[in-house]
Amino acid sequence: MKNPIYIGYEFKVEPLQPATEILIAELGYAGFESFVEDSEGVTAYIQKEDWNAFILDDIQILNSEEFKITYEFDEIEQTNWNSEWEKNFNPIVVDDLVTVRAPFHDKPDTKFDLIIEPKMSFGTGHHETTHMMIQHILKNDFKNKSVLDMGCGTGVLAILAEKVGATKLDAIDIDNWCYLNSLENVERNDCEHISVYEGDVKLLENKHYDTIIANINRNILLADIPSYTKCLNANGELYLSGFYEEDVSLLEDLCNKHMLKLKETIKRGDWVSLKFIN
Repeated sequence: MKNPIYIGYEFKVEPLQPATEILIAELGYAGFESFVEDSEGVTAYIQKEDWNAFILDDIQILNSEEFKITYEFDEIEQTNWNSEWEKNFNPIVVDDLVTVRAPFHDKPDTKFDLIIEPKMSFGTGHHETTHMMIQHILKNDFKNKSVLDMGCGTGVLAILAEKVGATKLDAIDIDNWCYLNSLENVERNDCEHISVYEGDVKLLENKHYDTIIANINRNILLADIPSYTKCLNANGELYLSGFYEEDVSLLEDLCNKHMLKLKETIKRGDWVSLKFIN
């Protein structure tokens, strides 16, 4: 399969926050799929086949008088991605228990050591949403559970779920590059119980899980939560992230309609992650 070509936008943002977070959220809704933050702003990537010359017209923050945002963009061959993320990807440690690092970083002294080569995929733990989902996994019981990681990106959440005791896991992403990247990372971390699939919510027909993890944007969550609830076993758990605090009421109302009750909330910056049970 031919590797896709990406368009990379380099945004310089003043002041950095909360403008960078808002910008990433709006770009995500527009179809951008990968982001690398640095001290000056963020670089965002979108597949060329999904790009058009008017892609930024609906990015409202670019018109805000509160922030100064400039940008340049260029076409990037996928094979150049390694050098891009290696320049910016530093190890992270979550709650002194989990280290997420690249293969070229030194082995850490934490209980869990996750080796992730993100390439064009989302999910290294650097972003608030992934960080919070890692915290959920650490503080809840995953032993002997069947788990779905929906919108798996790099596969990092499924990998950690297996490390803490889950015994049957599916990792699904609609993006081919994420699918391939998750396969690589699952093997890299010596996981034995994770099956990786390329596709969307249609793959969930006749599937059942004790726990579902979905770190995706708000609109996809709102569309797919009804399908998630059909897949949850009795006393099942649903973990959601990928949205802002102002989105919580919408998601909670929908989950309540499907007999799911909110049990846990984690906040990080303007981002939120929720745990529901049925």
